[in-house]
Amino acid sequence: MTLSVTTAVERWPIAGAFVISRGARTEATVVVAEVSDGACRGRGECVPYARYGETVESVVEAIEAARLETADRGALQRLMPAGAARNALDCALWDLEAKRRKIPVWQLAGLPPPKHLVTAYTISLGAPAAMAEAARAARERPILKLKLGGDGDGDRVRAVREAVPGARLIADANEAWSERNFEESMRACADAGVALVEQPLPAGADAMLGETTRPVPVCADESVHTADDLDALYGRYDAVNVKLDKAGGFSEALRLVRQARQQGFMVMVGCMVGTSLAMAPGVLLAQGADFVDLDGPLLLARDRSPGLVYSGGAVAPPTTALWG
Repeated sequence: MTLSVTTAVERWPIAGAFVISRGARTEATVVVAEVSDGACRGRGECVPYARYGETVESVVEAIEAARLETADRGALQRLMPAGAARNALDCALWDLEAKRRKIPVWQLAGLPPPKHLVTAYTISLGAPAAMAEAARAARERPILKLKLGGDGDGDRVRAVREAVPGARLIADANEAWSERNFEESMRACADAGVALVEQPLPAGADAMLGETTRPVPVCADESVHTADDLDALYGRYDAVNVKLDKAGGFSEALRLVRQARQQGFMVMVGCMVGTSLAMAPGVLLAQGADFVDLDGPLLLARDRSPGLVYSGGAVAPPTTALWG
């Protein structure tokens, strides 16, 4: 029996603005896929991302063209390429099977019972003083992720460290550094005790990472989507950022995490800016991760209900009413 697939485009206002090296946004646009067998339904949320050649329209079109004849997630991996569209469908199929079998997704996937996780909280790119003030306002959160932008990043990192001397810091350049400012920026991060630098150089132009000393561990984000990308990261990266939208769903993300561990990489589980429905699979995926960055709903002016429960820098596992 062919499954019924429907899509919905939703727009969620961001609290203030979300600013990275590639631009600013005041709204998160997500696509929700719902898969039904007539008795049960499953949902999955994805975030189309222009950096990877995606638009809302192209993602909706890909989901609606999939024509799922069964709930076979393996068949879905063969049918569609990695990306946001497959992520929404794959997560919906996991949710559907959990509802059908009346057991949680973590049990279906052979994972341990999930626990609360401490997540990073993002500080948007801005002037050093503005970022320091934002960090100070978030000082109760134990992990802060700083969006950086290239020139002047040393001043940004130093200002934030002075504002929150006790916080664990992650720096995310979103491909904005170059060979010209790499060493200076990396030295500033090392001096500030930054725990991880994420994607400092553009994907495909990161060879120098294997040719220079890395005083702070470096994490691949734009340079890694699926497990097939891992071999090319040897000698250049110390960690990988696993995101459901890049991997094309919970199924491939599980494979990527396992393979990354086997190949000696540290693991971060990250997210795009979306609602709790997009984060829920990530919370299960991130159990045991070295770094967790699942703060998407915290950046929104409002979240869907029921949603994930965030408290004191931690996020609780999803309820089955939300997903899984």
